[in-house]
Amino acid sequence: MRAVVIGTSGQLARELFRRAGSTPIQLLPARQLDITAEAELLQHLDDQRPDIVLNASGYTEVDRAESEAERAFAVNAAGPATLGRWCASHQALLVHISTDYVFDGQKSTPYLETDATGPLGVYGASKLAGEQAVRAAAPRHLILRTSWVFSAHGHNFVKTMLKLARERDELRVVADQLGRPTAAGDLADAMLTAALQACREPALHGTFHVANAEATSWQQFAAAIVDEQAEFTGRRPQVLPIPTSAYPTPAKRPASSVLDTQAFEETFSLKCRPWRDALREVVRELVAP
Repeated sequence: MRAVVIGTSGQLARELFRRAGSTPIQLLPARQLDITAEAELLQHLDDQRPDIVLNASGYTEVDRAESEAERAFAVNAAGPATLGRWCASHQALLVHISTDYVFDGQKSTPYLETDATGPLGVYGASKLAGEQAVRAAAPRHLILRTSWVFSAHGHNFVKTMLKLARERDELRVVADQLGRPTAAGDLADAMLTAALQACREPALHGTFHVANAEATSWQQFAAAIVDEQAEFTGRRPQVLPIPTSAYPTPAKRPASSVLDTQAFEETFSLKCRPWRDALREVVRELVAP
């Protein structure tokens, strides 16, 4: 089985290629494509003729999306729609990544795949539109919603906290937003595992939640990052909790976007490990001598 990765410069794509040798799925050579350039995108897919399209692309600048709505919807909705149409006409599988920000964060228990959506900002709305476009266009699809993605590459919360931990003796981090941090490497493993099973079971399709185990707050996540790096640097700045109201942003965030991953784990026989275990590996990669 041959697969094309869309969005090759992102942290998820890098992890997909790092794991390429451990799966029967052959990842075709990386090529940087603009998902909004429809003609170029379709020509590349026609040339490669993959059995699987792994969409790791996305407009992920949550706050900037409030002022760049057109761009956010072009990348997160129109682009996936193009992929879906190509996959439908070539009997290919589309695996698409979505987000916890499609929910409004008002639920007191973890979100199920069947729960009502209600994005609070442009980013979440554009990702929800992408989900809808994929479902409408591609009968063979897997939509994997995830949350708080981090890795040793790109721009993410872990790298930001490590930088601040080197520079400051006190960090103030929002403590009243809850979610499940997810290592890009574990998400890549989940993506490949799910794709392989869906290729073997053509009737398998739908939306699933994938995230590392255990809910936490941004402040608790930051404190764990500081603890992990202290082993190597000796620095341990304080990580103080603040409310969302003390850190205003252009985009409103969900108060609790914790995802329930039971359906994914049971369907694909893949247990989501605790985020602390994944975090330890990433921090070691970034700061260990």
